[in-house]
Amino acid sequence: MRFWDSSALVPLLVLEEASAAAESATLEDAAITTWWGTTLECASAVGRRERDGSLSVEDAERARRKLAVVEAHWSEVVPSDRLRETARRLLRVHDLRAGDALQLAAAVTASATHDAPLPFVTLDERLALAASREGFPVLGLD
Repeated sequence: MRFWDSSALVPLLVLEEASAAAESATLEDAAITTWWGTTLECASAVGRRERDGSLSVEDAERARRKLAVVEAHWSEVVPSDRLRETARRLLRVHDLRAGDALQLAAAVTASATHDAPLPFVTLDERLALAASREGFPVLGLD
Protein backbone atom coordinates (compact mmCIF):
# COMPACT_ATOMS: atom_id res chain seq x y z
CA MET A 1 0.00 0.00 0.00
CA ARG A 2 1.20 3.48 -0.93
CA PHE A 3 -0.10 6.97 -0.30
CA TRP A 4 -0.59 8.84 -3.59
CA ASP A 5 -0.99 12.58 -3.84
CA SER A 6 -2.95 14.13 -6.69
CA SER A 7 0.12 15.12 -8.70
CA ALA A 8 1.04 11.44 -9.03
CA LEU A 9 -2.49 10.30 -9.85
CA VAL A 10 -3.13 12.76 -12.69
CA PRO A 11 -0.67 10.94 -15.02
CA LEU A 12 -2.90 7.87 -14.66
CA LEU A 13 -5.76 9.93 -16.11
CA VAL A 14 -4.11 11.96 -18.88
CA LEU A 15 -1.06 11.35 -21.00
CA GLU A 16 1.97 12.99 -19.40
CA GLU A 17 5.68 12.33 -19.23
CA ALA A 18 5.15 10.40 -15.98
CA SER A 19 2.21 8.29 -17.23
CA ALA A 20 4.21 5.13 -17.98
CA ALA A 21 5.94 5.31 -14.58
CA ALA A 22 2.62 5.85 -12.82
CA GLU A 23 1.11 2.83 -14.57
CA SER A 24 4.17 0.77 -13.66
CA ALA A 25 3.89 1.84 -10.02
CA THR A 26 0.28 0.68 -9.87
CA LEU A 27 1.27 -2.68 -11.33
CA GLU A 28 3.88 -3.06 -8.56
CA ASP A 29 1.35 -2.13 -5.86
CA ALA A 30 -2.25 -1.43 -6.81
CA ALA A 31 -3.33 -0.44 -3.28
CA ILE A 32 -3.75 3.34 -3.45
CA THR A 33 -4.48 5.41 -0.37
CA THR A 34 -5.25 9.10 -0.71
CA TRP A 35 -7.15 11.92 0.99
CA TRP A 36 -10.78 12.79 0.51
CA GLY A 37 -10.01 15.90 -1.60
CA THR A 38 -7.98 14.02 -4.19
CA THR A 39 -10.92 13.42 -6.51
CA LEU A 40 -11.57 17.18 -6.58
CA GLU A 41 -7.91 18.00 -7.22
CA CYS A 42 -7.79 15.48 -10.08
CA ALA A 43 -11.07 16.78 -11.55
CA SER A 44 -9.64 20.29 -11.32
CA ALA A 45 -6.47 19.26 -13.16
CA VAL A 46 -8.50 17.66 -15.95
CA GLY A 47 -10.85 20.65 -16.20
CA ARG A 48 -7.95 23.10 -16.30
CA ARG A 49 -6.34 21.19 -19.19
CA GLU A 50 -9.64 21.03 -21.04
CA ARG A 51 -10.25 24.79 -20.62
CA ASP A 52 -6.74 25.74 -21.75
CA GLY A 53 -7.04 23.50 -24.82
CA SER A 54 -4.25 21.08 -23.95
CA LEU A 55 -6.85 18.32 -23.56
CA SER A 56 -9.71 17.72 -25.99
CA VAL A 57 -13.29 17.40 -24.78
CA GLU A 58 -13.16 13.69 -25.60
CA ASP A 59 -9.87 13.14 -23.76
CA ALA A 60 -11.16 15.09 -20.76
CA GLU A 61 -14.26 12.91 -20.62
CA ARG A 62 -12.09 9.78 -20.91
CA ALA A 63 -9.94 11.09 -18.02
CA ARG A 64 -13.07 11.64 -15.89
CA ARG A 65 -14.18 8.07 -16.55
CA LYS A 66 -10.70 6.79 -15.59
CA LEU A 67 -10.87 8.86 -12.41
CA ALA A 68 -14.18 7.23 -11.49
CA VAL A 69 -12.64 3.76 -11.97
CA VAL A 70 -9.49 4.53 -9.97
CA GLU A 71 -11.49 6.27 -7.24
CA ALA A 72 -13.75 3.24 -6.86
CA HIS A 73 -10.72 1.17 -5.83
CA TRP A 74 -8.68 3.51 -3.65
CA SER A 75 -8.78 3.88 0.14
CA GLU A 76 -9.62 7.38 1.26
CA VAL A 77 -8.63 9.23 4.43
CA VAL A 78 -11.69 11.20 5.51
CA PRO A 79 -11.77 14.59 7.26
CA SER A 80 -11.32 14.56 11.02
CA ASP A 81 -10.19 16.82 13.84
CA ARG A 82 -6.96 14.82 14.03
CA LEU A 83 -6.27 15.36 10.32
CA ARG A 84 -6.95 19.10 10.61
CA GLU A 85 -4.65 19.45 13.64
CA THR A 86 -1.91 17.51 11.88
CA ALA A 87 -2.26 19.77 8.83
CA ARG A 88 -1.95 22.84 11.05
CA ARG A 89 1.26 21.46 12.55
CA LEU A 90 2.63 20.71 9.08
CA LEU A 91 1.89 24.27 7.95
CA ARG A 92 3.94 25.60 10.87
CA VAL A 93 7.01 23.51 10.10
CA HIS A 94 7.03 23.07 6.29
CA ASP A 95 6.72 25.34 3.26
CA LEU A 96 3.36 23.93 2.15
CA ARG A 97 0.08 25.23 0.82
CA ALA A 98 -3.09 24.22 2.66
CA GLY A 99 -4.03 21.48 0.17
CA ASP A 100 -0.56 19.96 0.35
CA ALA A 101 -0.66 20.06 4.15
CA LEU A 102 -3.96 18.17 4.03
CA GLN A 103 -2.42 15.62 1.64
CA LEU A 104 0.53 15.04 3.96
CA ALA A 105 -1.68 15.02 7.06
CA ALA A 106 -3.78 12.31 5.43
CA ALA A 107 -0.62 10.27 4.83
CA VAL A 108 0.35 10.71 8.49
CA THR A 109 -3.14 9.60 9.53
CA ALA A 110 -3.13 6.58 7.19
CA SER A 111 0.33 5.55 8.36
CA ALA A 112 -0.73 5.60 12.02
CA THR A 113 -2.37 2.20 11.55
CA HIS A 114 0.76 0.65 10.03
CA ASP A 115 4.12 -0.33 11.47
CA ALA A 116 5.95 2.24 9.34
CA PRO A 117 5.07 5.28 7.21
CA LEU A 118 3.49 4.37 3.90
CA PRO A 119 5.57 5.07 0.81
CA PHE A 120 4.52 8.52 -0.43
CA VAL A 121 4.08 8.88 -4.21
CA THR A 122 4.27 12.43 -5.54
CA LEU A 123 5.58 14.58 -8.38
CA ASP A 124 5.48 17.74 -6.26
CA GLU A 125 9.01 18.62 -5.10
CA ARG A 126 7.94 20.78 -2.16
CA LEU A 127 5.54 18.12 -0.91
CA ALA A 128 8.17 15.42 -1.44
CA LEU A 129 10.63 17.37 0.70
CA ALA A 130 8.10 17.82 3.51
CA ALA A 131 7.09 14.14 3.34
CA SER A 132 10.72 13.09 3.50
CA ARG A 133 11.31 15.33 6.51
CA GLU A 134 8.28 13.70 8.17
CA GLY A 135 9.94 10.30 7.73
CA PHE A 136 8.12 9.03 4.65
CA PRO A 137 9.94 7.08 1.98
CA VAL A 138 9.19 9.23 -1.07
CA LEU A 139 8.65 7.59 -4.44
CA GLY A 140 8.81 9.81 -7.48
CA LEU A 141 7.72 8.68 -10.90
CA ASP A 142 11.06 9.00 -12.69
